[in-house]
Amino acid sequence: MRITGGQYRGRLLQAPEGRDVRPTSDKVRQAIFNILNARGLVQDSVVLDVFCGTGALGLEALSWGALCCTFIDKNRSSLDVCRDNYAALKIPAKFSYHLKDAAALGQRPENEPAANLAFLDPPYNQNLIAPALAGLSAGGWLSAHAHVLIETEKGFKELLPAFETLMERDYGDTRIALLRRSG
Repeated sequence: MRITGGQYRGRLLQAPEGRDVRPTSDKVRQAIFNILNARGLVQDSVVLDVFCGTGALGLEALSWGALCCTFIDKNRSSLDVCRDNYAALKIPAKFSYHLKDAAALGQRPENEPAANLAFLDPPYNQNLIAPALAGLSAGGWLSAHAHVLIETEKGFKELLPAFETLMERDYGDTRIALLRRSG
């Protein structure tokens, strides 16, 4: 697994052994960033990487010029791999880590800005997206008109109140959807 573009293009990322983490493939990640960059959503953005796993999506955003990224995962070993990947890249951007459940994050710390771009890549088929979006919104983690890129199983069609779907695309068994908070 590698960073697919930007300043750190080609740099290797660690992935944990086993089946607990399903990193976004390089092909899908490249497609995601082509879509986001075409809309001008990455450069100078404040990013959340929720269900971060290896941190690949947030690290890719930093490679493409995001200002800062907050990594969130409830699995300590995933967050440790994410930290190791961040340290290996020696990125000078601001970052933070939260070992918490996305649906129960609570209030955003005052020293962290609200995100205008968020990635949600939860385990498939566990109905985690709506509760995570509700928790992020209630805790002030998302700016009023934040964009959210979700990666989920093909066929995902959950009602997500307070979010407008801007586009959806399928890549094999993966669906990506770009949402905008309608705040």
